[in-house]
Amino acid sequence: MPEKPSRLLAGDGDDDQFPSPADTHQDMHLWSDGGSHEQSRDARHLPASATGGRGDMQLGWLQTFVAVFHTGSFTKAARQLGITQPAVTQQIRGLEAELGKPLFDRTPQGAVPTVEGKALAYDVEGPVVQINAAISRHLEQDASNRPLRLGGPVELFTARVLPTISPLVAAGLDVRVSLGESQDLLADLKSGHLDLVISTIQPRFRGVDIIPLTDEEFALIGAPHIAETLPPGSLEMDGPRALTNLPIIAYAETVPIIRRYWWTVFEAPPPRHPSVVVPDLRAVISAVAAGAGISVVPTYLCMPELACGDLIMLLEPEIPPINTFYLATRCGSLADSRLAGLCELIVEDARHWMASPA
Repeated sequence: MPEKPSRLLAGDGDDDQFPSPADTHQDMHLWSDGGSHEQSRDARHLPASATGGRGDMQLGWLQTFVAVFHTGSFTKAARQLGITQPAVTQQIRGLEAELGKPLFDRTPQGAVPTVEGKALAYDVEGPVVQINAAISRHLEQDASNRPLRLGGPVELFTARVLPTISPLVAAGLDVRVSLGESQDLLADLKSGHLDLVISTIQPRFRGVDIIPLTDEEFALIGAPHIAETLPPGSLEMDGPRALTNLPIIAYAETVPIIRRYWWTVFEAPPPRHPSVVVPDLRAVISAVAAGAGISVVPTYLCMPELACGDLIMLLEPEIPPINTFYLATRCGSLADSRLAGLCELIVEDARHWMASPA
C-alpha cells in the first residue's frame, strides 16, 4: 500500500535540522540560523484589514509561500529567496498557523500544495508577483550591476543568440552563459541560478513564463559523393532501406534527432547504430561534409555547407520534421528592465534565425 503523503510541517525531505514546531504562531521579526541572527528580509507586515483583523501575517510569508509553490521545494525556494531553509520552514508554519489550514503535503517529490494551498496561490500569486516586481524596480538598484545569467544549447547560442545580443553587450550589458541540455538548464532557471533559458523542450512547471521563439527544421544530409551512390528516386521508392549500409553520424548514442526524422518521414526506426557519436551538431556537420557518413541536423546550422555544395540534402519531404525553441523566464523577473530588453531583442530577432541567407 503506498505511503500516504504527510502534512508538511517541516522541509521537503532534506537533511537540515528544522526548528521545533512550538511557537509557530509567534511574530517573526528575526530567525535563528546556527546561532547567528539575520534581519528578516520580509519584516513588512500586512495591515490588519488584509488579515481579517489579525496583524501577525507578514507580506514575506506570502512571498515565501509563492516561492515554494513555484519551485515545489523548500530548499529551492530558500535558494531563490536568498534565505535559509529553516527560515522558509518557519515562515510557512507561521502562515499555516495564521490561516489555520495546511498548505503543503510532504511527498518524496517535494512540497505538493494542498487544496487549500492551491486556492491561496490562485488568490495571491498574481499580486505577490506584481509586488515583487515593484520592489525590484524601486528598492533593489544594486541588482542592476549583476550580470544576467543565460542558458541554452551550445549550437544555437553560438550561431544565433550571441550575435543577436551583441549590441546590448557592446552597450555595457554583462552576461554569463551556461550551455547544456534543456532539462538541466530549466532546473537551474527554476531554482534561481539562471535568469533566462532558451529551451528545446516546452517547460511544464509552475512559476515560469514561456514564449515560443521559432521552429528549427531538420534535414537528412550527406556529402556529394555519398549522394551520388544513391540511385535517383531510391529514397522515395525504397525509403530507409536505401540508406541501410551508410554510416550514421549522431549527436547522441540514443540518436534522438535521427530517430524523430526516421519515424516522421519513413515511419520506421533508424536502420543501425551510429558509427560516430559526438555531442556537438557542428562537429556532426563537419564529419558528414568530410564524407564520414550521413546524419540529420537542423538546416540553420548547415546553410553555408548546403549553399556551397559541401553538403547535399538527400531528401526533401513535403513536411519536414520541426522542433520549437522556447524562451523561458521566471514569473515576475521581467521587472528587471535589462532582462526585459534582452528578451524583447531575442524575440524580435528570432523571426529571422531560420531564414536562408540572401
